[in-house]
Amino acid sequence: MPGIDTGDTAWILVSAALVMFMTPGLALFYGGLVRAKNVLSTVMQSFIALGLVSILWVLVGYTLAFGPDRALTIGGLDHLGFAGVGAEPSALAPTVPASAFGVYQLMFAVITPALITGAFAERMKFSGYLLFLGLWSVLVYSPVAHWVWGGGFLGAAGVGALDFAGGTVVHINAGVAALACALYLGKRRGYGKEAFVPHNVPMVVLGGAILWFGWFGFNAGSALAAGELASGAFVATHLGAAAAVFGWLIPERIRHGKATTLGAVTGAVAGLVAITPAAGFVTPLAAIAIGFAGGVVCFLAVSLKSRLGYDDSLDVVGVHLVGGVVGALLTGVLASLAVNPAGADGSLVQLGRQAVAVGVTVAFSFGATMLLLKVTDLAVGLRASEEDEIAGLDLSQHGEVAYTLMERGGQLVSGDRPTAAAREAASDVGPDHEAISSDPASIEARYP
Repeated sequence: MPGIDTGDTAWILVSAALVMFMTPGLALFYGGLVRAKNVLSTVMQSFIALGLVSILWVLVGYTLAFGPDRALTIGGLDHLGFAGVGAEPSALAPTVPASAFGVYQLMFAVITPALITGAFAERMKFSGYLLFLGLWSVLVYSPVAHWVWGGGFLGAAGVGALDFAGGTVVHINAGVAALACALYLGKRRGYGKEAFVPHNVPMVVLGGAILWFGWFGFNAGSALAAGELASGAFVATHLGAAAAVFGWLIPERIRHGKATTLGAVTGAVAGLVAITPAAGFVTPLAAIAIGFAGGVVCFLAVSLKSRLGYDDSLDVVGVHLVGGVVGALLTGVLASLAVNPAGADGSLVQLGRQAVAVGVTVAFSFGATMLLLKVTDLAVGLRASEEDEIAGLDLSQHGEVAYTLMERGGQLVSGDRPTAAAREAASDVGPDHEAISSDPASIEARYP
């Protein structure tokens, strides 16, 4: 077995940091897409995953995913509490310490359930989310990771499906769980009757840019060594995202007459999703084709949401589930042994293998997620009350607000609508010390 390579170890640790940075990037991306009264609760759902999932991964998640295989279904309990995960290399990453491999995979385990939160943004109780997050990360994410990457039945030891960096494990898994959550919780109050528009598009752009940046660690780091395979995956990742920008904007321009900033950023994310399973198996030209296809198909999928009648708040299903399926299937068509001798050449047989992995992941994740939602709902409840949802989850769940509009008599006033204290203060003096009308309609106009 090769010894520890310092270059490979450095690359894996840097890649782990890049993937970690994706979760705060996701928090900004999702946070900008919701209404102002829910931005902190949305950010918190991603941020808290860094804490909770990290602990659970060390305690039990890692060993279920990457412990010694048990009947091609789950990892053994040899690594409970990270036992044996130290300076010695693991069989899955023979040139880096097992601890480096473990912490790198930890960052995948963190961001995957955080992706789901976009589907139920603005309506889930924080206590319910915490319980669901913990259960899902251990009981859904870890088994699927084992099936594909840990020696289970979907990977090389069984079906032979290819997933370089998480098309099935991360994106399809999270995307179908997002669909289950959206269906179980139902629509946001006022959905279809009120305008639900992003409150901060520059925040969305910043979050999307961080995701693009971090994705190099996500995909190129999955080579598990600093070499030609990592370099090729890096190039494919960038080209997939770049092509998807136009894959989204062209049909958007045709359909709506405008090419939007929000569309460009969402398209880039769709391309990153689509190229993820293929990044280490395809040529640069194939990466462009996959990214462009991901952008087009994800745009069309998101456009169908209103017709299908479910409320996926931030389009997790249309981007991550659909983009993941596109990428997984096209990997079976465009993969090349010339790029990665450990992969396969594209063929109908490989396409079939990819389809099996997609189908198994969809069925398991949807069913298991529905069960965990029911268990969580019975235990602590899931849906925020009507009063809490109207007030906004920032105040009702966390007792804080993201933006302060004015301060009068010790009262901080912010959010989508003024409180009674804000109305009283505003009827006297405005924030620019200009006297304004005490008429409620005037106050509403000034503080919408």
